[in-house]
Amino acid sequence: MKKIILKYLVIAICFGMVSNFAEAQTKKKKTTTSRSVKKRTTAKRTTNSKTKAVIRPSAKVDTAVVVAPPPLLIDSLPVTVVKKSLRPDDAIERNLVKDRTPLPYTYLREDDAVYREKVWREIDTREKINLPFRYSATEDNGNQRFISILLKAIQDGQDNGGVTAFSPVDDRFTTPMTVPEVAETISGESVSVPIYDSVGNVTGYKQTMPEINLDSFYKFRIKEEVIFDKETSRLYWRILGIAPVKNIITSQGINLGESPLFWIYYPDMRPIFAKYEVYNGKNFGARMSWEELFESRMFYGRIIKSTLDNPFDLDLSQQQGLKGNRILQLLEGEDIQNRIFNYEQSLWSY
Repeated sequence: MKKIILKYLVIAICFGMVSNFAEAQTKKKKTTTSRSVKKRTTAKRTTNSKTKAVIRPSAKVDTAVVVAPPPLLIDSLPVTVVKKSLRPDDAIERNLVKDRTPLPYTYLREDDAVYREKVWREIDTREKINLPFRYSATEDNGNQRFISILLKAIQDGQDNGGVTAFSPVDDRFTTPMTVPEVAETISGESVSVPIYDSVGNVTGYKQTMPEINLDSFYKFRIKEEVIFDKETSRLYWRILGIAPVKNIITSQGINLGESPLFWIYYPDMRPIFAKYEVYNGKNFGARMSWEELFESRMFYGRIIKSTLDNPFDLDLSQQQGLKGNRILQLLEGEDIQNRIFNYEQSLWSY
């Protein structure tokens, strides 16, 4: 019995030794494998580090970059600010001008209009009869230039919705303009002026607007319609729109010719024109309002376009035979004026 137990004990010891030896061999293989993998990885990293070039960013160079400022936004028109007199500036009280309103138009029925024609005129304020348009004095209601009256009406109309300027893309009052758009049209785009330091280097830019001379607006266009009413047997002239005209020259020096800047609907301006007096150098006590001047036709404007015998809707300066000849254009305008006058006179019998 003891021999059997001893035999089993020896077998167990041998089996334990074999298992320990097998386990030691397995651990040795794993260690060898991990070491070889580490060596391969290290070799790869070393190879990659040798083959791949390391690109480093170059040193930053401090350069002064001057950026032009954004365009200057103009939200006001070149209207001269006039201080009101703190004492009466006249020897008499003048309340008539403040309370003056235009007379309403006579109603004209479409069936009674037996003759209708639209006429475009150009008023040159350098002519003697049109000099009141350039009267440059200042009174309590502002500067008395005609262009200043128009600009002030547009500026004030932004707040109370009185007068609206329309784009010159056409003369049918289709596209309203905002006050900044009118200001940009009058003065042009802002100009970037460089700022220099004491050494002469450009340190920045500032936006400035070109100086505006109100006396440079010396031409105006008028669109009107002439109607003969058979009910009253009278010829009526009704002004529809007014537009200042200026010679457009680009920054490159290219002359684009004369062009209207904006259009104003004349019936909207009548209440304002009634409160401005027209300069009369002969008698200050007999001054009329601008509304009375236009309704009484106390101005001269040459005809530049008419719907009479004009199937292609062209200005006189664009019509065949008149292009480039200003004398013939002037004579053609006078001929249109005489034809309208003769039409009215031929309806009467003496």
